[in-house]
Amino acid sequence: MTTDFQTSRRAFLALAAAGGAAAAWPAAEVRAQTVGTNARIVIIGAGAAGTALVNRLVERLEGAQITLVDPRVEHLYQPGLTLVAAGLKPPSYVVSQTTDWLPDGVTLIPERVAAVDPEAQTVSTDSGQSLDYDFLVVAPGLILDHDAIEGFSLDMVGENGIGALYAGPEYAARTWQAASRFIEEGGRGVFLRPETEMKCAGAPLKHTFLIDDRLERAGNRGAARIDYIAPQGSLFGVPIVAEKVRMLFDERDINYTYGRTLRRVDAGAKIATFTDAEGGMHQEEYDYLHVIPPQRAPEFVRQSGLAWADRWTDQGWVDCDPQTMRHNRYPNIWAVGDVAGVPKGKTAASVKWQVPVVEDHLVAAIQGAEGTETYNGYTSCPLITRIGRAMLIEFDYNNDLTPSFPGIIAPLEELWISWLMKEVALKATYNAMLRGQA
Repeated sequence: MTTDFQTSRRAFLALAAAGGAAAAWPAAEVRAQTVGTNARIVIIGAGAAGTALVNRLVERLEGAQITLVDPRVEHLYQPGLTLVAAGLKPPSYVVSQTTDWLPDGVTLIPERVAAVDPEAQTVSTDSGQSLDYDFLVVAPGLILDHDAIEGFSLDMVGENGIGALYAGPEYAARTWQAASRFIEEGGRGVFLRPETEMKCAGAPLKHTFLIDDRLERAGNRGAARIDYIAPQGSLFGVPIVAEKVRMLFDERDINYTYGRTLRRVDAGAKIATFTDAEGGMHQEEYDYLHVIPPQRAPEFVRQSGLAWADRWTDQGWVDCDPQTMRHNRYPNIWAVGDVAGVPKGKTAASVKWQVPVVEDHLVAAIQGAEGTETYNGYTSCPLITRIGRAMLIEFDYNNDLTPSFPGIIAPLEELWISWLMKEVALKATYNAMLRGQA
């Protein structure tokens, strides 16, 4: 046991050192030559995708007019929300200022986008300001549609046994308040995921596993029942991972039900109402309910004609090529991050690989050429299974596992090193990505 621990520790430290060195490597030594241009580039969104891209473009382009549009004052490190909701990190762990990450030479307009006219090549803001562009990148993230759940509102979080960690650091902290009472008192915990596409599809499972582990550590697991209810027909989109999660659920006495979607919450009575594919209604009593709402693109995407017309029509994701992230109908527009209508990729790890592809094609377009980089759907999910253990799941569009550290980190094993990758190393890598250095 000691030998295995020391080996894992040495492997982790080696990986961390390698990752840190790569993040700190001077951009000029690994980046392509700068390009002179007076192109007008508008980027919608200053989240992980927009911020990473703008930092890279500033290094690549000399003379470009780059405008970033986003009203958010705070930047959120969203991968940390599951840790906050399990009482492992304070809310401040995930919060920084949007402007902390932006380079010089970029104009920030702190407003919401009201509309995009891809024919006239303009972006309009809520105040009525109109921005002309030559190239546009759509990276506003997504909308958490809490209003789609009847009877639910965010002011309920933390009370009457209701959690909702996706809504932000304040709500993740309130989620821990509600979850900790459940851990202390026992009862029935109901965990779920939405019917729509969603950011970080592993997060619902992480929260389920962590609260189960918290109950075990508190000596109260025997006083609690845990139910995971999903609209889909499996526990994860990658079949081999879904089977592994199912096995872990069985081992830990976590119940799971497929084909049911949350529709209504009666917080006073502590009853959640689900529907099935045939329209049947199912009422579930709970002592703790973790709510994850449907998720969709911002309304301006759909209204501006940028969304798919025949896919995800209820969600509005941007119609783009899955390999190049380029819009399928407007060649001077790209999508990146959560809003992109691709089969996989609503994670920060996906952003890390999508952004260089968009950069490559956008810079090539400025030069009147074609880019060569492609995105293969790479997505990573450090799937926490208990405090101190995780599985580092990495996969692509084909649902093939694509481990970054073969022989060191086995993707389907619960490992200490995978936990440290999530709990320690991931944030440093994320911050380097924001700076355009990873």
